[in-house]
Amino acid sequence: MSRWKALPEELDPRVRQLVVRLRRLKDHGGLSMRQLAARTGYSPKSWERYLGGSSLPPAEAVAALARIGGDDPTRLLALHEVAAEAWRKGRGQAAVPEEPLSVPELVSGGPGEEERPHTRSLRVALVAGAVALVLAVSSAVLVTMRLMDRGDGAAARTAPLAVSAPASSPPAYGCRIERVDGRWYAGNSRTGTATVAYGDSGPGVAEVQCLLRRAGVSPGGIDGMFGPLTRGAVVRFQKRAGLVGDGIVGPHTWKALRG
Repeated sequence: MSRWKALPEELDPRVRQLVVRLRRLKDHGGLSMRQLAARTGYSPKSWERYLGGSSLPPAEAVAALARIGGDDPTRLLALHEVAAEAWRKGRGQAAVPEEPLSVPELVSGGPGEEERPHTRSLRVALVAGAVALVLAVSSAVLVTMRLMDRGDGAAARTAPLAVSAPASSPPAYGCRIERVDGRWYAGNSRTGTATVAYGDSGPGVAEVQCLLRRAGVSPGGIDGMFGPLTRGAVVRFQKRAGLVGDGIVGPHTWKALRG
């Protein structure tokens, strides 16, 4: 495991979360900076800046590291989009700086980087998908409103059909706290190694929320959604337990929660 330097105090929590996740992927792969550069196409110096929190990595670099570390690129790219927005606001920039590596720099690890065409294509595709989704939802809402505005009986009979759609209610979670072999469990998950972080959902998150509440740190509701309240509670618990307050539940935080 690498001994990482502490990230800058002024770093936005959303950027911090992305950098911490990237650091863990690098450690998991056991790669040096030069090996990471050779496999991703970004120089060792660029990766030092990305993983040190002094420069935001481009989306293509994030996706490349996700594939190397066996993580889901889509999930990491979603974190990157959130971090990029925070980065732009924090520095008043119109765009996130991209720092791809040319072939000679892959060997030397020096400066002189320019934008890759794949990065722009990926960003355009994401934006286009979001716009298409918004347009589809807007069209459905307009059709429903027109049907409801009609005064004739036919429209009155049709309107409920237009707006009624099967909706899946979110699963209900409870806290069944018990002590087994010296460890606390809440009946939702028995994991002690899975990484649970901001944006996740499911029984693992509910287990974290229950154990936080048992420890006297309120995460809000027990809804299985890892949102801002849950993340804040995790950070407070980690600091109280003498851990790094990164808001990400990994093996060390699980051990403290179940201890």
